[in-house]
Amino acid sequence: MPFHPHILRRTSVDACVDESNLRATSEQNHPDTYPYPPVGPTHQPPLRFPVRLRFNFNPSIFQRVATPLSGVSSLSQHTPPNAHRGTYARQVIGGGMAAATTMTWHDELATLVGDTGVRLPADVAPAAAVNLAAAVGGGGWYEEEEGEGKAEEGWAQQAKGFAQSTAEMLRELGLGVWDVAAQSLAGAEDSELARRLRRPAAAAGKRLSFMNEYLPEERDPVRCWVVVAAVAFVALLVLGVGSGDDTTTPVEQPRKLYISPPNAKRFQLPDGRHLAYEEKGISADRARFSLIAPHSFLSSRLAGIPGISTSLLEEFGARLVTYDLPGFGESDPHPGRNLNSSALDMLHLADALGVVDKFWVVGYSGGGMHAWSALRYIPDRVAGAAMFAPMANPYDSKMTKDEKRKIWDRWSTKRKLMHILARRFPSLLRLFYHRTFLSGKQGQPESWLSLSLGKKDKTLLEAPMFNTFWEKDVAESVRQADAQPFVEEAVMQVSDWGFSLSDIQMQKKEDQGLFELIMSLFSHAEREWVGFLGPIHIWQGMDDRVVPPSSTEFARRMVPGATVHKLLDEGHFSYFCFCDECHRQIFSTLFGTPQGPIDPVPETSEAAPETTEEARTTSEDAAEQEQETTGSA
Repeated sequence: MPFHPHILRRTSVDACVDESNLRATSEQNHPDTYPYPPVGPTHQPPLRFPVRLRFNFNPSIFQRVATPLSGVSSLSQHTPPNAHRGTYARQVIGGGMAAATTMTWHDELATLVGDTGVRLPADVAPAAAVNLAAAVGGGGWYEEEEGEGKAEEGWAQQAKGFAQSTAEMLRELGLGVWDVAAQSLAGAEDSELARRLRRPAAAAGKRLSFMNEYLPEERDPVRCWVVVAAVAFVALLVLGVGSGDDTTTPVEQPRKLYISPPNAKRFQLPDGRHLAYEEKGISADRARFSLIAPHSFLSSRLAGIPGISTSLLEEFGARLVTYDLPGFGESDPHPGRNLNSSALDMLHLADALGVVDKFWVVGYSGGGMHAWSALRYIPDRVAGAAMFAPMANPYDSKMTKDEKRKIWDRWSTKRKLMHILARRFPSLLRLFYHRTFLSGKQGQPESWLSLSLGKKDKTLLEAPMFNTFWEKDVAESVRQADAQPFVEEAVMQVSDWGFSLSDIQMQKKEDQGLFELIMSLFSHAEREWVGFLGPIHIWQGMDDRVVPPSSTEFARRMVPGATVHKLLDEGHFSYFCFCDECHRQIFSTLFGTPQGPIDPVPETSEAAPETTEEARTTSEDAAEQEQETTGSA
């Protein structure tokens, strides 16, 4: 008979027989073969115990059952009315072998299987044999000879059974290894090595304890993170092997990043640093409005408002000034910088470029926090603010759980990881930056910045004009090939800003006595607002997945005086970049009807009278000198 693996699943039949039932059945059916004496006053009752009988599996018995068809159909004739499987077992144990050997195979099988009341016709003998085999021992296994009506088990079932068995073996092996390790380390906490590592391990565990919030409840963090680490290692290994085997598909190598020679205008700050800047639009003496735009992460002074036309700036009489943040482009680094120093850099830039009146600040994406800092620290020099999807601190203490959840849910997994690293392990960001935009090769913004984009954003990023702008902007941003400025910028986004958005506009606190306080509760007079009281406009795309709309909702709640413009179906880039109609709408909202540049007062009309007067005075003096000379003569 061919070997099949599942035959080994059941190689014996176990039967538990109670001593009292065995005694009663044996005395009734075979009183002459029952070896135990009757229980009487002078005999102690035998000890009752469950007897486990093991019947070895013998396939030949079932083969004989399957052969004579008439024998199966007439099986009930040979089954005693009170037959019990324990009867024959008791006979074997008690030594009544004489009666057992005289039985036919029908009687032998009938003593093992009770009367089920089922009568089968002769043409279904193979099926009956299988049922009888299943009844023996409460579900034993029966295997027919190949070619007797049973199909051979397929390779899929065999593979499935092998996989299940392997998984069970590995699980048991893992539990065993874990138990052995636990027993081996039972007294390790008192060793010298454990005492030395106890404090660093406690510090590391405290720093990593925030990650336990992502685990299911009532789970051991140690076991969970060991499993997570093992699965991550296997996944990385599989991905590495899979990527190494794919040698048939040609992969286009990324082009090298071209960095142009330095050509920026620079001025020196009071602390000795140099700041690079760029001007566009109307000159300082003719500009009606001056705008200063700090750039976002992985950008430079070349960005400003991408795609804005010079003719539009001239039409509104506007002057746009952009500059490189410290360490970006051609600006000198500033170790230890913060948002307060960023606001002061804007102030010194305005003074150096001759901006006498107040100026507007333009904050886009990550550059929004620098615009907010100008409203907080230098409100007297700012005329207004134009914000475009400004980023808020996702760890702000005044942000509700629902606002945080809405922000984090819209981000990709890699972007979440970048924020966690910037918050907890900023030194690891260098590795990611050197493998992406600091590698000296070109790449896509959604890959380098871990962005998830909407439909309009994807369409814009595929346009040739945006790719040309992106390559130049990124090349200028990473000119110094130093990761430290980017790490500082990422850390500032998720750290304490030094102020809250609610500090930009707040009601004035007045020292009131008890009587004034009680009166103020019943009066409807509004309290005076302090801080920046100029116009604040925020444009927010409702399909923005880089800075979700919930971030702007939080800013609106913190700054009640801000005006929010919700843009349906717009993303993070689609409204701000390379949209002439959008730029015109923005300038019309900020400055109203275009009035053009300021006409300077002509200096020639004032200089002409002065020249005439000087000439007249000179001629009169010459005439007097001539008269004096004539008189003396």
